[in-house]
Formats: sequence, structure tokens, C-alpha cells
Amino acid sequence: MSALCFFAFAKASQAQTTSKAKQYKVKTIAFYNLENLYDIEDDITIDDEASPIMEMAEGVRAEVYQKKLTSMARVIRKIGAEKSQSAPSVIGICEVENRKVLEDLVNHPLLIEFDYGIEHYDSPDRRGIDTGLLYKKSDFKVLNSQSNELLIYRASTGKRIYTRDQLVVTGELDGDKMSFIVNHWPSRSGGEQKSRASRVSAAALNQKAIDSLHSIDAMSKIFVLGDLNDDPTNDSVLVTLNAQKDREDVRPQMIYNPYIQMLKDGYNTLAYRDAGNIFDQIMVTYPLLNEANQSGYRYYQANIYNPSFMTNKSGRYKGYPLRSFADGGFTGGFSDHFPVYVYLVKEITEAEETKATSDNK
Repeated sequence: MSALCFFAFAKASQAQTTSKAKQYKVKTIAFYNLENLYDIEDDITIDDEASPIMEMAEGVRAEVYQKKLTSMARVIRKIGAEKSQSAPSVIGICEVENRKVLEDLVNHPLLIEFDYGIEHYDSPDRRGIDTGLLYKKSDFKVLNSQSNELLIYRASTGKRIYTRDQLVVTGELDGDKMSFIVNHWPSRSGGEQKSRASRVSAAALNQKAIDSLHSIDAMSKIFVLGDLNDDPTNDSVLVTLNAQKDREDVRPQMIYNPYIQMLKDGYNTLAYRDAGNIFDQIMVTYPLLNEANQSGYRYYQANIYNPSFMTNKSGRYKGYPLRSFADGGFTGGFSDHFPVYVYLVKEITEAEETKATSDNK
């Protein structure tokens, strides 16, 4: 059942009238880095070396895996629920080993009621981790999906750097067509400057996907979401993607990034080398803004989900995410990243309102 919310979009002088307040359907779009969600199977591949679970004693792996799934499910069901009254309609994810861990996640008792579908492709990443998209089958219908390969090479040797592919999914949210580009850009291993070109290449691949979608429909509703391993103010985002801080500066076929201002305001989604960063971001194209005067869903608000139960309470990393793995063991925490999410709103017609009221009787 869709949630109905009231928003005071009317002018103050109009609020004194007897006209009926407009009602809006609210949906949450989210992204979450699940921090090393590996299974407990010994695949004899390089990812076993990167899996904290596989480094543990065989007798505790199954228990830790189930606790990790519970932690992830506990968070996912709460993201955006304050306004949408439900779990996210669509959520991009990263740092998952394979489709099996996603199936285990969506079938967890805390999430199974939402009947999430899965879009996932295996990536050539050297750590054995992938991106994916989860979506409520009742809300979102997939029309097309593909995995875009990111080809980057070391300048010193010419050897390929194997990293995550980018997932592009197009579908309909309650009949409203939109696309999602799910990212996990190359890390800052070796230092930000040394690795910068790899993330610029990742941004360029995003831009290529955006241009392709715009060539089909110049007013495509597109979400760029993911762990970018760059802040909103880095060149990959500001220059290559030309993301805008102020929505009034966004024009057709341009991108708005609300997390630029959040970074300036001191917010973070992780701690990298003792500094707060917003590597996790969601950006939207022009047709999702009010200024585009488009029908259907539109962007309302961006957020970082960082409740106290997911946060370190004291010490060196006070205020930062309470991660799930540290010092070779399971901490009982969640992830080394906070999730990010945006609300979409859509005005409800009188016919839809009548039907919703009838269904609730």
C-alpha cells in the first residue's frame, strides 16, 4: 500500500482557506555500501583473501554471516521510513560477493515482506565484489538492465586494473519511467592523487551512459548513485559529470547533486584516513526537479541515514559509522558507510485518493 503524506507547498495566505490540502505519494530511493557481504563458501578465488568471514574459524562463519545479514536487513527496512512509511522502493547496493548473498538478504525475515527483486551481474573486480539493485516488485517494473564494463589500466605497466562494472537499470516506478546507474568507483589505494584518473574514467563511463539514455529521451529521469570513493567536490563529480550544487543552475540534460552542500555543511557518510567524507551520493537529472515541470515523480529531499544505533558513540571515530568487521572479527556493527537516500513525491489524484481510502476500509 502506498503511503500518503501532506506537504505545505501552498503559500501561507492560502493556508487560511478551506481548500483541501494536496496529498502526495512518497517513495524512497537509496544506496548502501554493505561492507564485505561475502558468503561462507570456499570458492578458492582471490575474494576469499578479501573476505573477513573466510578469515574466521570455520565453526563461527555461519553464525557471523547470519548476524551480518540481520544487520543489513535491519538498516534497509528503516531507510526513509520516516516519511514513506516503508522500506525503499529501489536501493542500489555494493560490496556484495554474488547473487546468492542478495537472495539471502531479500529473503531475510526482516525484508521478505517487501518482496524485493534483484538486478545483479558478476564483475571482474579483484576482490570479488559487485554492485546490484534491489527493488520492490509492487513498485518498480524492470524494462532493461545491463552491466557496463569499466576498462582502466595502470599508467606505469599498462596492465588492466580489475574493478567493479557499472549497473544500468531502466524501469517504471508506478508507471513513471526512470533509470538508475549503480556505482562503486575505484578505490583510493596508493593515494587520492595517484588513483584519481581511475575515478575520472569511472565518471566518464557514467556520462556515456547518461548521454546514451538522453539520446533516447532528452528528458530522461536518471539517478546516479553509489560509493564514488570521491567527494562531491572532486573533479570526477564537479568537472567530468558537471554536477551542480544549486538546483536553479541545473538545465536539461544536467545533473543536480544535493550532497555537495551537505559536505560543505560538515556531514559525512564515512571516515577515510581520519577525515569525514561523503563518498556515497545520489544525483538526479533535470526532469526530476520541480523546475522541469514534469509529470510523475519528482525529487523532494536528500538525506544520510545515520541513526545513533549505527554510530560510534566514543573514541577516535565518534560519530562515524559503526562498521561490522574490525581487527579480524565481527563487531556486531553494520557497515563502514552510512546509507544515503532521497525522497520522491508525486501528487495523488482524487481518483487515487478515493481508491486508497476504499482499500483501507
